[in-house]
Amino acid sequence: MLQGSPTELVASFERQRHAFALDPYPTLATRLSRLDRLAAWIDTHETDIVRAIDADFQGRSVHETRLTEVFIVRAGIRHARRHLKQWMRTRRVPTALHFRPGHNRLMPQPLGVVGIISPWNYPLQLSLAPALAALAAGNRVLIKPSELTPRLSDLLASMAREMFNPDELDVAVGDIELGRAFASLPFDHLFFTGSTQVGYQVAQAAAANLTPVTLELGGKSPAILDASCNVAVAAQRIAFGKLLNAGQTCVAPDYLLVPAGTAEKTASHLVQAIAKLYPRLVSNPDYSAVISERHRARLAEMVSEARAAGARVVEVNPAGEPFNAASRKFPPTLVIGAPADTRLMREEIFGPILPIVEYANFDDALAYIQRNARPLALYWFGDEASRCHRALQETVSGGVTVNDCLWHLVQEDQPFGGVGPSGMGAYHGKWGFDTFSKLKPIFHQARLNGTGLFHPPYGRTFNWLLRVLSRIA
Repeated sequence: MLQGSPTELVASFERQRHAFALDPYPTLATRLSRLDRLAAWIDTHETDIVRAIDADFQGRSVHETRLTEVFIVRAGIRHARRHLKQWMRTRRVPTALHFRPGHNRLMPQPLGVVGIISPWNYPLQLSLAPALAALAAGNRVLIKPSELTPRLSDLLASMAREMFNPDELDVAVGDIELGRAFASLPFDHLFFTGSTQVGYQVAQAAAANLTPVTLELGGKSPAILDASCNVAVAAQRIAFGKLLNAGQTCVAPDYLLVPAGTAEKTASHLVQAIAKLYPRLVSNPDYSAVISERHRARLAEMVSEARAAGARVVEVNPAGEPFNAASRKFPPTLVIGAPADTRLMREEIFGPILPIVEYANFDDALAYIQRNARPLALYWFGDEASRCHRALQETVSGGVTVNDCLWHLVQEDQPFGGVGPSGMGAYHGKWGFDTFSKLKPIFHQARLNGTGLFHPPYGRTFNWLLRVLSRIA
């Protein structure tokens, strides 16, 4: 475990780099052992994990932590163990006729030392999901967890100390300055999850070392309610997707696009859906708190600005409980008609606030999405297949769930990642293994082959062969 010293950070990095040089291609048994140790620690410390995250949030749903953190990491480990032998195999790829009997192969090779910078909103999942992929790919791993979740960060550091040699996996616990030093190390791959703004800084720091990066960012993910959708059903699913972890989810729906004249009806259905999910809020352990007073104040400022600009604000509080900053909980809030220049419509919200925007026609809805930055997720609700098809084809986003929210994120057989301002690169399942591997192309030349015909001195034979190959290649 590292405690905030840049000198110790560099020493840990060098230790891992030296260890990798001594074992640059870990066996299947070694990789499975690392995954097994990770799984065993989670099984032993699930209660500690839940308590640590709850303490960091000052109120994090136990069930949400078990579902969105522990379950997802366990599922990722199981999936990797089941498929790792196949992923590690050298892959057959086609060979053009004129290069035979030579043949092509593609060999997945570990990169070396992987750095992972994880955020506070899902501090276990977003540290260990990329870490398990990097370990499966045969790499050494160095993790910098968020300073906003110190208890979980210390627990991760304890895990590293208990279950791994520091040259296999280590955890650097420290502040923002340590994070900057971390991003500046010459990793063989740097993986960052967080805001787009910080993502720019991480990418710039990595560029100084030509370090390849995977950026899992965020943005304003829209949910389109088509005229054909069952609004009551859609509202239940949107309410769940928006209020999970109190909206502090990178793929949470950030705003709703609804047909003209239906904003009030949609809001009414959402109010009913929220009341069903959370009949109480302040005293309800299922409803999570906002991570810090600063973030809570930011949410309140965004709502106040929208209200002052003429938006209608609907605060959903089924039991009429008093909210105060000491609890760090923020009531679910619907905002109808927020002007486009308000912070609520310009910034990723990352909290339990949901703007509702009306569109005149379907072309208008698509144009609204197209003229904004490409989001991490898009949600479409409806039964009209042709308009759904248009939404999928005519918008660009990191991923899509149709007629629900969030669930594309947890598909181990699908890649997860952003596009443009919402990120670059992907992981989960085989995509994570490939992200942290060098897929090395290899051409095996046969003992008897015709490539000598391309050697100088050049003449008629060369020119004739080149004309022939130009027609068939």
